[in-house]
This record gives sequence, structure tokens and C-alpha cells, in this order.
Amino acid sequence: MNGADILCETLLANGIDTCFANPGTSEMHFVAALDRQPRMRCVLGLFEGVVTGAADGYARMADKPAATLLHLGPGLANGLANLHNARRARTPMVNVVGDHATGHLIHDAPLTSDIDSLARPMSHWVGRAETAETVGARCEQAIVAARAGAGGISTLILHADAAWTETPFVKPVPVARPELAGPDAALTGQAAAALRSGRATTILVSGLALREAQLDLLDRIAQKTGARLLAQQANGRMQRGAGRVALDRVPYVIDQALACFSATEHLILIGAKAPVGFFAYPGKPGSMLPETCDVIELASPDHDLTAAIAALADAVGAAPKARLAARHRPDLPTGKLTPDAIAIALAGAMPDDAIICDESITSGRDFFRSTYGAAPHDFLQLTGGAIGCGIPLATGAAVACPDRKVIGLQADGSGMYTVQGLWTQARERLDVLTILFANRRYQILHGELLNVGAGPAGENARRMLDLEDPTLDWVQLARSMGVEAARADTAEGFRDLLHSALARKGPFLIEAVI
Repeated sequence: MNGADILCETLLANGIDTCFANPGTSEMHFVAALDRQPRMRCVLGLFEGVVTGAADGYARMADKPAATLLHLGPGLANGLANLHNARRARTPMVNVVGDHATGHLIHDAPLTSDIDSLARPMSHWVGRAETAETVGARCEQAIVAARAGAGGISTLILHADAAWTETPFVKPVPVARPELAGPDAALTGQAAAALRSGRATTILVSGLALREAQLDLLDRIAQKTGARLLAQQANGRMQRGAGRVALDRVPYVIDQALACFSATEHLILIGAKAPVGFFAYPGKPGSMLPETCDVIELASPDHDLTAAIAALADAVGAAPKARLAARHRPDLPTGKLTPDAIAIALAGAMPDDAIICDESITSGRDFFRSTYGAAPHDFLQLTGGAIGCGIPLATGAAVACPDRKVIGLQADGSGMYTVQGLWTQARERLDVLTILFANRRYQILHGELLNVGAGPAGENARRMLDLEDPTLDWVQLARSMGVEAARADTAEGFRDLLHSALARKGPFLIEAVI
């Protein structure tokens, strides 16, 4: 075997059997090794941001890492934005980035770059495999780092000669998953005292605390103690809908977030960070908390959140039953198509166990309000604010869960960043419905122009913030990549298209003109 074969064997021995790829010359021996491995599913993305975003969506739903294959430093750089989002979501991932053969580096060929420096800001672990003999060990280190704590991004730089050089084969064995830190008795005591104090207390959660069983117990704790339970503003995965706890997120809009926490005296963090503004605004604070608020980090994302929640319940007690959302199908709207009309239609039509991938930006900001009682579903969202994750996220989630309907809520401006992901959905025959919110502008930036005090958009600003002249035709864009598509501009027309799309398998796009 050569080093590339060893890399494949090590990945497969550790359950990493899906590789999202956009390879080049330096990676051809790894491509050939993958070709010899029928157990490995290889998924091509036509842009590296699709590759990294799809690996993110896959891992969020599969609860295990995917591998990516990227071409040298520029290929990695093309995928960095969605690696940033994955890092914020604490998604486990193993990136394999090719580099020149070690002896070729001295020539400073055109694609030579400092891959380590490119990778480090978006990675929890960066390492190099410079010889075939070290490939297996370095891959194991990458896997351990990806699985550590809540999960992390590992970037393994594979030199071309390390891939092509033959080396003795030693069958790899699965590496042990690092143990999570257990509950801290002192912090549990502090949190319990805050909950018993009678003062306004909020429990803010994220990560695995947003799964159904954990939310059930958290709601029972909140009932018992009179605390408020909230989700962090941006989360990797949340289980919600009928039969589950109806949970709100911290608002994105800074004035709403400040009002949300204005009376909070104690904040207990479980897998979450203290709330801050997404950006700085003149005359407004960066922290959303009152200066006198006492913050207790009961458990960081790298702790065993399930055990921490159980320890807190033992300390303060819990109500007998959680408050669960009842199934609710709101009256369907008619007339003009609006974001609210889309959310209401989804609340009534969404199938059980759907996966919602949300990059609707401003258009979907009120999605939760209409869908607490929708069919039970998983909700994945943009976590790091780097737009262009939505279509790839849905692609990866569909690869991970082929028997579940994936519904992408996609803004038109951010959708253009990684529109190539539609081609991958068509090629892989993925069961993804993309609802494209076509407002023909970067609506969020029109709002932010006002929020920072810069005033309304004039001619030059509008030309930087609007998506007209020419107008994007998403129906033609989707069809050109093999995805069936249709347009709706009324609530009735959208409802009809939605029911038709949900009744069929395979990729479909609805351009919802709002």
C-alpha cells in the first residue's frame, strides 16, 4: 500500500465513510486510493465552499465527522467561510488538503502557499503528513482532535509524495474517543443557589442541550424553579416541533436582545456563550446583559452536557412533565406571498422528521413563531454569520439522512455564493426542497445601514445592496444544474407548489417572490 491507501484505511476504520471533494493534481493518488474503496462514498462539489458546507451539514445530522478533500492552499481558502461556520457550530470534520511533494516545495511553483497559516484560524488542529510512514498516525491525531469535546475542525496536510510512496501496511484500529469532562460540583452548587434565589434567572443553552431528551429535562427544571429557558442565538442543531419543548432563541436584533435580558439577574450557561451583539453599533453596548447580571458557566461546549443537566436536576428538582408543543396547523393565508405566509404553509405541510436548513436571513427571522406546533423536525442554521452555507448545509444533511425530507430556507443573495450545490443535489439524487426567498436585495444590509446610523441607501449604496438589473432567474439557474424548479408569487400558488414538492422525492426548488 501507499500513504494514500493508509489514509483511506484509517478513516474507514474510524467510521468516516463519506468524503466531500474537489481535488486537483496533488491529490490524485488519494483520489486513486478512494477509487479502490467501495465503502467510501465520494461526493463532488463544484466549489470548495460547497464541499466544506456539505461536510458541516452531514456531520451535524450524522453525529460523526465527514472528510473533505481540498486542493492545496487556494482550494482550502475557497472553503474557509463555511469552515468558519462549522467551527462555530463545533462540527467534527477532517479536512485533507493536498500539498506539493516535499522535494518540489523549493521551486516555489505557482500554487505553493502557506497552508498551515490559512488553515489555523478555522481549525482546532493542523498537522502535516510528510512521509508515507507517518500518514496513519497523523490521520489518527486528526480524528481524535475532530472528536474531542463538542467536536472540532481538523486539517491534515498531505504531501503528494507521502501519498504515492509505498509503505508496509499495518491494519488500523479505531482510536478511542476522548472522554468529556463531567459535572463540576462547585458550579452545580452555584447554579442551584441562583435557581433557588427567587431572582430573575435565565438558563441559556446550546449544543447537545438542544436535543429532545435534554430539553425535556431542562424545561422541567425551569418549571420547578421559575427560571426562563432560552436557546443561544446561533446553534448547530435544535430538535423542535410538536411533542417537543417550544423554545425561543436570543433575538438577533440588538434592541430586542437588550430588552430580552434587561431584567435578568442570573444567567446560567449550558453549552452556550453569554449573549453579545453580532456587530458593534454606535451608542449601544456589545454585551446584551445588565452590568449587574451574575454569569455562571455550568458547562462549556466541551463538557458532558447531558450529565451536567442531570446533576442540576438532582440539585434543584424537576417538574413531573415538560411543557410540550401541541400539533398545530394554522389557517392558511391567501393573497400576497410573504415570509409569514411561507412559514405558515410549512407549519401545516411539513412532514414528520423533516430537516430544516435555514439561511433565509431576514426573511426567516420569525420562522419559529409559526412553527412551534409543526411536525417534529431538526433545525440547522447559519452559525458563524458567513453567508453561503444554506444550499451546502442541506446537501450534506440529505447525504447523512437519505430517508428524511430536507427543506432549505434560502435567501437569494447568500444563495448565489454556493449555488453550485444544486448541481450536487441533482447528481446525488438528494431529497432536498429549496425554498428560495427572492426579495432581489441584500435586505439585511439595508437594515444595517440604518442601524449603524449611516442613513437610508442612496444610488451608490443601492447598487451595492440590490440584486436587480439584471434580476436573477432562479428557476433557470436551478434547471441548468439539473434541479426541477418553479416560481410562486402568491400564497395560493406557493401552497400548491409546496404540496407537490413535498409529495415527491428528489431535488426541487421553489422561487418564492416576496
